[in-house]
Amino acid sequence: MNMIGEYFFISSAFLIFGLILLWAWRFLNWVWLKPKKLERFLREQGIKGHSYGLLYGTLREESRMMKEVQSKPTNLSHDIAPRVLPFIHQTFKDYGRTSLCWIGTSPRVNILDPTLIRDILSNKFGQFQMPKLNPLVRLLVTGLLSYEDDQWAKHRRIISPAFHQEKLKLMLPAFYASFAELVSRWNKLTTPKGSCELDIWPEIQNVTTDVISRALFGSGYEEGQKIFQLQNELSKLTLQVLQSVYIPGFRFLPTKKNNRMKEIEKEIQTVLTGIINKKEATPSVGEVSSSDLLSLLIDSNKNYIQEHGSKKNAGMTIKEVIEECKLFYFAGQETTSNLLVWTMVVLSMHMDWQTRAREEVLKFFGNDIPSYGGLSHLKIVTMILYEVLRLYPPTVTIGRSTYKNTKLGEISLPPGVHLEMPILLLHHDLEFWGEDAQEFKPERFAEGVSKATNNQVSFFPFGWGPRICIGQNFAMTEAKMALAMILQHFSFELSPSYTHAPCFVLTLQPQYGAQIIFHKLEHASFS
Repeated sequence: MNMIGEYFFISSAFLIFGLILLWAWRFLNWVWLKPKKLERFLREQGIKGHSYGLLYGTLREESRMMKEVQSKPTNLSHDIAPRVLPFIHQTFKDYGRTSLCWIGTSPRVNILDPTLIRDILSNKFGQFQMPKLNPLVRLLVTGLLSYEDDQWAKHRRIISPAFHQEKLKLMLPAFYASFAELVSRWNKLTTPKGSCELDIWPEIQNVTTDVISRALFGSGYEEGQKIFQLQNELSKLTLQVLQSVYIPGFRFLPTKKNNRMKEIEKEIQTVLTGIINKKEATPSVGEVSSSDLLSLLIDSNKNYIQEHGSKKNAGMTIKEVIEECKLFYFAGQETTSNLLVWTMVVLSMHMDWQTRAREEVLKFFGNDIPSYGGLSHLKIVTMILYEVLRLYPPTVTIGRSTYKNTKLGEISLPPGVHLEMPILLLHHDLEFWGEDAQEFKPERFAEGVSKATNNQVSFFPFGWGPRICIGQNFAMTEAKMALAMILQHFSFELSPSYTHAPCFVLTLQPQYGAQIIFHKLEHASFS
């Protein structure tokens, strides 16, 4: 028995020792050997850039530079890239248009070549996929944004009918109702003196929250506001996660941040489940009168299930519908609020274009309610919105990843490489936009986007290729309606208290708000 016990003890010791060695080898491979091997391979392809730093890669330097630029405002100009993306901006200056940096232990190749970007975003041969999201990041949004292959194709097909032009027309009353309340509120504030000063950033966030609540759920403001507040808090926590090293299994630790993120996600799930259950129990779902996105989505999903009912996993589950709603809500509210706030800031800086836009709006609508057909014919307003999207894109960068050996132009890429395409930097690039790239010149888009870009992928605020944002027409129509109604009733200028400080908080936002002075127009009538 002693010999058996001794043998068992020795065997167990060797097994434990072997497991420790295996774990140590895997850990060493993860934090050093594999990253250095990938670095050598990429440098052999002629890609210059930052050397790998143990575990953190270049995240610490990125974080340091971001904190430094956000500690002070910038000049009142449209040259914002050094402040918004300081590390990537400096990397391109130091290492060229294809350069290397690191997200923790993973290599990130920055691409500033429209030809390569076209190849990546068109994804003709299925070589590039959306980056795998940190499980904590997935608490904020997943849905169509993160799916691939058959699952993405199924969801895209089910969701697309809700964003058709004829459906968008049905949502116009929801847009109008929200912005009419905003205009009426601003009118009351300007009534005593004919003018007033407002920080429009929270105002616009609130009204776009109301719009997406009405358009998506057909619900009142209260439920939408609750979701917005929860997602706003979750997005700030998500940004902290994105700025730290991903450690497998860390999400299971009961840290204060982890617990709060899970609590918020659970609350959002509860609110959305309640809204969806009420919608499914409403007889109007499936009828022509249904005009909110959720009703249209539920209806489209039922039709898809009827067509493909015999197939496995036909249609979307209730959980998948919830995830799409979270994505609609976050992306729809964030995109339009960012576009509107920067449009008003820019038009306050360029009063001549504000005057031209107002003249166009009054020519088409006078003081009447803007119509869908009229909005589609606002050429000057459209040019302005495009130029604002060029200078201040809501999403400042877009990424893809390789999951197999991949050829990109003359470069060979192994699996596990993140490809970063900084939208903001390409939109401001002198090589593609000319020496006046930092100037506000809406006339660039007088003959459309294709002419302005010479058919290159140098302007893609909503992404590009098969995965282009499904809600871009929704966002543009909403922005046109808002801007038209504001221009009908007010002129506006920057307040002396305004501080120009664009910053990246998942989207491009004004760090210190957007203080605007409003002047009531004499001819305006308010209902």
